[in-house]
Amino acid sequence: MEKNKRVIFQDWGVLDYQKAWDGQEAIFSATIDAKVANRESISPSPVPNHLIIVEHPHVYTLGKSGKPDNLLLDKDGLIEKDASFYKINRGGDITYHGPGQIVGYPILDLDNFFTDIHLYLRTLEQAVIDTLAEYGIESGRYPGYTGVWLDADNEKARKICALGVRCSRWVTMHGFAFNVNTDLDYFKNIVPCGIDDKDVTSMKRELKGEVNLEKVKGVLVKNIVRLFEMQLTP
Repeated sequence: MEKNKRVIFQDWGVLDYQKAWDGQEAIFSATIDAKVANRESISPSPVPNHLIIVEHPHVYTLGKSGKPDNLLLDKDGLIEKDASFYKINRGGDITYHGPGQIVGYPILDLDNFFTDIHLYLRTLEQAVIDTLAEYGIESGRYPGYTGVWLDADNEKARKICALGVRCSRWVTMHGFAFNVNTDLDYFKNIVPCGIDDKDVTSMKRELKGEVNLEKVKGVLVKNIVRLFEMQLTP
């Protein structure tokens, strides 16, 4: 069957983390069910792909391989920061999501693109790298780590985008968190991604001023579409 490069795009706006996670899980499960049904069908249908962009209220999420001690707040501290906390089923350690941050959830059947999870992660990173370049910010990769970094080759290394995904039957969920106008003080309450000797940053910090979030979204989505050779549909 021909690969289906059509991708349903949705911007969920600002959405509670639990609601977004439930929404992801529903689409993820339906996508896997469609793949399984195709194997038993004499006339298989194209398996759908989705790209979801969202912002979350203040929330910390801990991946399945993460250490709970990397959250430096107790329950009272979370209440004081107006933040929630979830243990979730993606890879990676702890991270923060909040206002001013672009969170991307590609729910893709990688059989439609390429069945290589490392290439998948590198391609998402490249979309962010290319987006930052359009704003005059030079970024790249840090050997041995996922995500997008600035000054990765020296002691000033700082992360601007974190990645953490889940993949089953070559269907992906979860994704990336890209700091645009993010309040970086919230990262002081965790050991970000389990890395205790590196800083985090944002476009706002690097450019010394607020950035138009909607415009960054547009540039980022354009780069994801180009790199994955997607055909985007509403």
